Amino acid sequence: VQLQASGGGLVQPGGSLRLSCAASGSVGSIDGMAWYRQVPGKQRDLVASITSDDMPTYAVSVKGRFTISRDNAKNAVYLQMNNLKPEDTAVFYCFAVDWRRTFYWGQGTQVTVSS
Repeated sequence: VQLQASGGGLVQPGGSLRLSCAASGSVGSIDGMAWYRQVPGKQRDLVASITSDDMPTYAVSVKGRFTISRDNAKNAVYLQMNNLKPEDTAVFYCFAVDWRRTFYWGQGTQVTVSS
């Protein structure tokens, strides 16, 4: 499974961005998908995840502002981010796990929230 993330960029506080992640390869084996983020010098943290039957979970810090969704027909997962805050600045990574519990990571996409 290969994951290709896109959609990062620079946005002002209070603005919105939508991240996309397209999966290719053995997509039929994908179970859960998620978005993580990481700032320099800190661990990579889970932002949101979604199961194969579209059940989402969110980190407390983003609940009510971020929405994760997936389109199985397009083998894609999305992260709609609203009311962005400077503390959301990070590199965001797409993640997938297959039925054998093998993990896959996409390349990071930078999100910068600044005025």
